[in-house]
Amino acid sequence: MLADEQSWIRLAVALGIGLMIGAERERRKGMGAARAPAGIRTFAAVSLLGAVSASVGDMLLLAISAASVAAFSAIAYARTARQDPGLTTEIALLLTLLLGAMAMHEPAQAAGLAATVALLLAARERIHHFVRRVLTEQELNDALVLAAATLVILPLAPDRHLGPYAALNPHNAWTVVVLMLAIGAAGHVAMRLLGSRLGLAAAGFASGFVSSTATIGSMGAYARRNPELLRSAASGAVLSSVATVVQMTMILAVTSLDVLKLLLLPMACAGFAAFAAGVLSTLRNGGPAEPPKKDEGRAFSLASALLFAALITGVTLLSAALVDWLGRQGLLFAATLTGLADAHATAASAASLAAGGGIAAEDAAIAVLLGLSANSLSKTVVALASGGGRYALQVVPGVAMTVAAAWLGWLAG
Repeated sequence: MLADEQSWIRLAVALGIGLMIGAERERRKGMGAARAPAGIRTFAAVSLLGAVSASVGDMLLLAISAASVAAFSAIAYARTARQDPGLTTEIALLLTLLLGAMAMHEPAQAAGLAATVALLLAARERIHHFVRRVLTEQELNDALVLAAATLVILPLAPDRHLGPYAALNPHNAWTVVVLMLAIGAAGHVAMRLLGSRLGLAAAGFASGFVSSTATIGSMGAYARRNPELLRSAASGAVLSSVATVVQMTMILAVTSLDVLKLLLLPMACAGFAAFAAGVLSTLRNGGPAEPPKKDEGRAFSLASALLFAALITGVTLLSAALVDWLGRQGLLFAATLTGLADAHATAASAASLAAGGGIAAEDAAIAVLLGLSANSLSKTVVALASGGGRYALQVVPGVAMTVAAAWLGWLAG
């Protein structure tokens, strides 16, 4: 083993890993003949064993050390299985050996993982209570669906443009599905934590920075499944338009300051109108609602998410076909159609053309407003399709106020 400064520092990290995890296990070790076999000293020694094995030997020596620790853990488990049939300490002991070895090559990463392990061990009661008492079986199934959609399917979806006019991107389409599921889950969690009145409103505003249309769709699906929370879901849907205006303003600031100067007053008017509508909708809901019951239903609807993604994909394909057919002369028409799918995309493309000198800044500003107006039409359709007529009557007036305020700001400027 090289006796240099870095080696000693990494050995100290390995010792710290063993002491940190061992300290937590020592508190749960118990006393007397029924005590657990491994405490702070054992964990510290095992971590150093991993570090020394990784320093003075090769993978074979580390494998022998791991096999030895596993054998001793099996013997200890056989002795204490009647008092505690769990395997947490034994697995933690073997993991500590590997983290000690890892500390000799990646000390920062090993220390971070060790802290995570210690936190998981220390949060035993909280985790058990959450899984057994707070989390319902349906919520657990929904979490697994969201994890599979995000961690399994999304990375495998091809991230390239395919099909007619190269307008179809499977990765982007599935991202919309994941987004819908995540928004529904966010609203569900926020509602569980804050209550139905404030939770859905906060979730709607935050989710609007990703997609206001998707938020309206998710809130509508939630309102259809929980009619008693229709007004609260509508408040979140209306507040999502505030995020839309803020994000569009940020996009314009990055892509074209000339277009932003022309749209500064319209965006300010639209943002104020959306905020006022959202606040009024939230205040109109009355006092805080009771926390939902454990059997309140699903956190999201997978069918609704797939349908919404199909709708967005179809509109994108239609817009690409019209741009190819009409060319630059069809800018405003294409911007309107593109706005049906995403107002942010319209703002970014129009402002980029203006910044490059392809079109006048005033034409780009009108295109942005047309995209915002068309997007409000999409929001209206999505509100009707996802939440029904009563939900749409709560959401559409706020969306209309936002668009009307933007055009009034344009005329006043």
